[in-house]
Amino acid sequence: MARQLAAKGFRVIAVARRAEALSGLADQAASAGSTIIPMVGDVTDRAAMEALVAYVEAHHGPLALAFLNVGTFFPDSDADFGGDGFRKTFATNVEGTINLIGPLVRAMKTRGRGQIAVNGSVAGYGGLPRAIAYSASKAALIAMCEALKFDLDKLGINLQLVSPGFVKTPLTDQNDFPMPFLISVEEAGARIIDGFERGGFEIAFPRRMAWLLKAINMLPYSAYFWLVSKTTGR
Repeated sequence: MARQLAAKGFRVIAVARRAEALSGLADQAASAGSTIIPMVGDVTDRAAMEALVAYVEAHHGPLALAFLNVGTFFPDSDADFGGDGFRKTFATNVEGTINLIGPLVRAMKTRGRGQIAVNGSVAGYGGLPRAIAYSASKAALIAMCEALKFDLDKLGINLQLVSPGFVKTPLTDQNDFPMPFLISVEEAGARIIDGFERGGFEIAFPRRMAWLLKAINMLPYSAYFWLVSKTTGR
């Protein structure tokens, strides 16, 4: 997505923890005649995210679009439910997102415009086997965005929720179960950017999977648990 947005003429600030990977990304953009500015940062550090947003605004100009692609996955452990992996998932997925939304909103509301997109997941539509912490964290982000939209609309800030299905990444490479409708990062990026331009609250894809899970979650719990157990083998 960083490469695709840069190719469209955006000056992209890419934030992640790995300096080497960021430098490679910036070099790829430069060779294609576009601009990606790498900045090392950890979303779980609230003070650092406050400082980062302030620095970008001061040195690179007002932020027009922020995509909070914050997410990690730690396999659930029956022996240590609610343990380190569970806490890391929430610290990154939920608190990490919040650590950026706060300073972004404060910066954008002074201008009365801006666009923020939060990366959720179709896994947040309902509880799924082997994804206790992940599903719960993404459900929290969905509810947070739904509630926050009422306030941000009044400030002129466009809030969007991105709800992807399975995308081939290092995270999904950990999965040892079938992943229906798996798509590439390039296709996912193009769909998200199209959603930015089209507008609307939710950018959900692949649509077949998103609508299927939305429908399943409208079933009575007895039917929901039976159907999910049958389809996942859990």
